[in-house]
Amino acid sequence: MSSSEAVDQLAERARAKKRAQTRAAILRQTVRWHWISAAICLVGMLLFAITGVTLNHAGAIEGSPKRIERAAEAPEPVVQALRAAGEGALPAEARRWAGEALDVRIPASAPVEWSEEEAYVALPGPGSDAWVSIDLGSGEALYERTDRGPVAYLNDLHKGRNTGAAWSWFIDIFALGCVVFCVTGLILLQMHAHARRTTWPLVAAGLIIPLLLALFLIH
Repeated sequence: MSSSEAVDQLAERARAKKRAQTRAAILRQTVRWHWISAAICLVGMLLFAITGVTLNHAGAIEGSPKRIERAAEAPEPVVQALRAAGEGALPAEARRWAGEALDVRIPASAPVEWSEEEAYVALPGPGSDAWVSIDLGSGEALYERTDRGPVAYLNDLHKGRNTGAAWSWFIDIFALGCVVFCVTGLILLQMHAHARRTTWPLVAAGLIIPLLLALFLIH
């Protein structure tokens, strides 16, 4: 073997070693991000998978709504504050009084429907609907809440219905975590596919089956 051939072999071994080190580094980082995203998204994925089933069979799952009704008469200072407001958010005095007399928390940001006769506040929440109405003449206040049960609560969490900004942020971050989990999983599939011949047929099936269902069986 000539000296030039020996040099070429050494160079090729060095390049092969570098490729192997690079692949090993990518594999370590991919596995790390895969298990981190899996750990972060585990509970959320279980929640969304289970509620996917309950939403798909919502008509077959019977709820048992519970209704709460309360009534009270607002004092004159509260009524005067409401008349003076006439638009915008519910005055702080009215919100404090409603919390004490009707045992209901009305956020300062809650939208109010004003009329000459009453102030009406809708208070929807996940799995529930509620409202407060205060008569601007007599001060008569009514509060009603309908709770549709834990399944409806979880279904609304799935849809992000009436859940507020914090849950909306959670869904966005959770979705990003799921993207990381799926992308790193795809990279791991690609890196190990040579040892598992069924890898890409199974991945293709995961794409083709829902695509065919959507094209031919959804009307």
